[in-house]
Amino acid sequence: MAEKMKLGVLTGGGDCPGLNAVIRAVVKTAINDYDMEVVGFFDGYQGLIENRYRALKAVDVSGILTLGGTILGTSNRADPFNFPVLQGDEYIYLDRSSQALQNFERLGLDALIAIGGDGTMAASHGMAEKGMKIIGVPKTIDNDLWGTDQTFGFDSALASATEAIDKIHSTAQSHHRVMIIEVMGRYAGWLALASGIAGGGDIILIPEIPYQVDVICDKIKTRNRRGKNFSIVVIGEGAMPEGGEMVVKRIVETSPDKLRLGGISNQLAGQIEGVTTLETRVTILGHLLRGGTPTAFDRILATQFGVRAVELANEGKFGEMVALKGNEIEHIPISEVAGKTRKVQLDSPLLKTALSLDTSLGVEGLEMLKPEVAV
Repeated sequence: MAEKMKLGVLTGGGDCPGLNAVIRAVVKTAINDYDMEVVGFFDGYQGLIENRYRALKAVDVSGILTLGGTILGTSNRADPFNFPVLQGDEYIYLDRSSQALQNFERLGLDALIAIGGDGTMAASHGMAEKGMKIIGVPKTIDNDLWGTDQTFGFDSALASATEAIDKIHSTAQSHHRVMIIEVMGRYAGWLALASGIAGGGDIILIPEIPYQVDVICDKIKTRNRRGKNFSIVVIGEGAMPEGGEMVVKRIVETSPDKLRLGGISNQLAGQIEGVTTLETRVTILGHLLRGGTPTAFDRILATQFGVRAVELANEGKFGEMVALKGNEIEHIPISEVAGKTRKVQLDSPLLKTALSLDTSLGVEGLEMLKPEVAV
């Protein structure tokens, strides 16, 4: 009899709702459809490098579909090609990719399913070039991963952000304030743009369109003159003023992406108060957006991704990442994903939608994006 195929699975990068749904789908599909064995590595690539893992049976993934986070743990600092090791009081960075490959081979794995965002896909591409058989699954609340129309985790974060904006609306109206809600998203504005539209934001500011403070203040004052004595501003953490820079909250030297953004809303609040004299308050949603139970959409998408990843392993199609294209689950080479970021383009239908609702994007001259009126 042929030996059973043996799969490894890991979750890398920042956590998000839906990770457990993928793990569950991988384990159940591998066992039920193909009689495979599955092992899960703890804390992303760190577990593979340090040979920390556990066998995963169907019973181990029972009841995890609705849980946020990941039962395997994760790490956004475990780049196998630039792995941080503490020596004395300082970190040094070592290439541990060969050690990861050796552990993969010693365990007799036929494939590794790596669930993660751009950092995990970049590392997976590097490991694939070293000979590891890898299949990627795209995850991030930022929705900024190249090659897929949507990542799982985004819809859940969008739901949390929209609920927060809904609640802030009532206190903004009661106290006649300008309320700024800062959301995650790093260098892409998908989360700010979508939650701003869904939550009825009056002003939406994203990293792709540097804003002008005077345009924002003019919008707020215009609303006041029209009897609307409050305004909701939704801003992505990577947004910046025209001619300015992103606000960096802290630098994490051991992380592949060292910059931790956050705090641009506080800077903007002071500027708005100075120009308009209106009381302006800030709410930074931060890691609230990473937690909680996944939405139904994310559970389904994550499950479909997990099932397709196992199918690809069975078909011997490695070095690929599963992807959502329209309504279909497809796959593309990881080499096409690594090192790229999917940002909001100026021709995005979401931008046109926002403008049609008289939402300000913080700059002048974007009216050209609105559909032309037939004559």
